[in-house]
Amino acid sequence: MRKILSFLILCFAMFSAQAYAQSGSRPTGVFLTTDYPSLTLQPGTTSNISLTLANRGVAPSRMALRVTDVPAGWKATLLGGGQPVSAAMPGTDNSVLLQLRVEVPADAPKAPHTLTVLAEGPAGTVRLPIDVALADQLPAKLVIDSKLPALRGGPSSSFDYQFSLRNDSGKDLLVTLGADAPQYFDTSFTEGYGTQQLTSVPVKAGESKDMKLSVRPPSNVKPGSFPIKISAQAQDASANADLSLEIIGQPSLRISGRDGLMSADATAGTASTVPVVIQNDGSAPAANVELSATAPNGWEIEFEPKTIDQIAAGGHAEAQAKLTPSKQSLAGDYMATVRASSGGQSASGDFRITVHTSTLWGIAGAVIIAIAVLVLVGAVARFGRR
Repeated sequence: MRKILSFLILCFAMFSAQAYAQSGSRPTGVFLTTDYPSLTLQPGTTSNISLTLANRGVAPSRMALRVTDVPAGWKATLLGGGQPVSAAMPGTDNSVLLQLRVEVPADAPKAPHTLTVLAEGPAGTVRLPIDVALADQLPAKLVIDSKLPALRGGPSSSFDYQFSLRNDSGKDLLVTLGADAPQYFDTSFTEGYGTQQLTSVPVKAGESKDMKLSVRPPSNVKPGSFPIKISAQAQDASANADLSLEIIGQPSLRISGRDGLMSADATAGTASTVPVVIQNDGSAPAANVELSATAPNGWEIEFEPKTIDQIAAGGHAEAQAKLTPSKQSLAGDYMATVRASSGGQSASGDFRITVHTSTLWGIAGAVIIAIAVLVLVGAVARFGRR
């Protein structure tokens, strides 16, 4: 019974919410709003206050704009699109963005004031009071918020730190950026989705910018954890953020011949053995190193062993390539490419193979030439006497 009652209450609540949404009971008319109807300004400065003139469900009409209750010596100007305006016309279910620019004289008494923005049209007048207090300038404040402060990768990785730079002060700031990284680490700043490298960036009062710090370690960096620090400076404001970069070991393969020799001799149709050296110049072991080769058509290349279980960092291993040129290969130089792969790492090396024809074929050729000479000599001797 209790479950049934709970179900009925839930159905009634859902029906009531749907009925309210479909009843069209939302407010209609023209509204003048601001996110901050009460704020503090500094004497001798100019500030912009964002306003919104919204039309909710009524026909568009011209709304005259003006500011009243402006203290003596102050200057208040309504801006639209960056230009002074005295009227606006938001479309139905649309809005117009405005700004109230307030210039406060340096000798203004520090007493609270209320400025009133008016929007007057055929349907009536909309009023927006804005309370303004005066005070000495608050110290500028910068905040750095890093989304991913710790990254890890291999020595050849690119490390990109995304962060936001926020200006929590009452004035626009030109912020100088810096990065403290280990020696030989390359650092550069760009905007979040930009490519232009920056050393400073303007940030408006109360706003923030998305930034990116790219860090590239040197190619010979050893595995380990490295601290990175971001600094931001602007007048008397500063902010810092600590980041972490972890380099993990990674193999780096290289192929050569024994004693660095990348050439060999072979005979057409006959197997020859060529030593192949696989060097791991990386900072981590290379596991399950598999060997393969590409050679001219009709050639055969087999490896012993075909797979090397592991090559330590800084170490090497040797395999034998059993190479058999095609029987139809002519004498000359040919190229065979040997490859080694381990996980995502690979390397290749080109070996120059000089092919000689078989000695047996040479002897047979000499015999044939000798027989041909004897036949020729015999023919000359016989027919010469006639």
